[in-house]
Amino acid sequence: MVLQRIFRAVIMGPPGSGKGTVSGRIITSFGLKHLSSGDLLRANIKAKTELGLLMKSCMDQGQLAPDDVMSRLILSDLRAMDQTSWLLDGFPRTVAQAEALDNVYSVDTVINLDVPFHTIKQRLTSRWTHLPSGRVYNIDFNPPKVAGLDDVTGEPLVQREDDTPNTVMRRLKSYETQTEPVLEYYRSKGVLETFSGTETNKIWPHVQAFLNKKLSSQNQKVVA
Repeated sequence: MVLQRIFRAVIMGPPGSGKGTVSGRIITSFGLKHLSSGDLLRANIKAKTELGLLMKSCMDQGQLAPDDVMSRLILSDLRAMDQTSWLLDGFPRTVAQAEALDNVYSVDTVINLDVPFHTIKQRLTSRWTHLPSGRVYNIDFNPPKVAGLDDVTGEPLVQREDDTPNTVMRRLKSYETQTEPVLEYYRSKGVLETFSGTETNKIWPHVQAFLNKKLSSQNQKVVA
């Protein structure tokens, strides 16, 4: 679909909800630019930028990055894409971050993936990661071509400590506590759209149909 006006979206969902897969399909189908807070964080830490060093210091101490630092990091990249339609992934995670985003940009829609925790727990404990790139594999439905090795570099995959069952449940509860106010914030603005299910391939057609309809109506307004 050719977008005739700038479209700005946020995707939300707990770790292991299929957010990365759905994001990839949205980008391919609708031509939005993908901005992942995790990717941006890794790039800044690797480049040893001022914000990257500040983030690394927080992470080394087991702390979440302060809202204002995360907002500065994301908004600085978004300003470079002023005339671009985008999909934000991993930001905002707090109401303060959502408000900082709203002060600069108007978000057209927020896609929320609602997947049961027991489904996610099963997925994440089957998850293996290529740490340098952040590429993630799942031995059940997205295995590497060669067991234990990254498809692109051939380097070894590892199972992160936070993919153990107890840690997974703790992370999911933490996500729920942190993001429920953000979901409520967007719900009150009338831009939240929630998609529930246990399989990404069954959730995706509903996300695709929703975006097709949303973007078609926006394009018609532009033409009119």
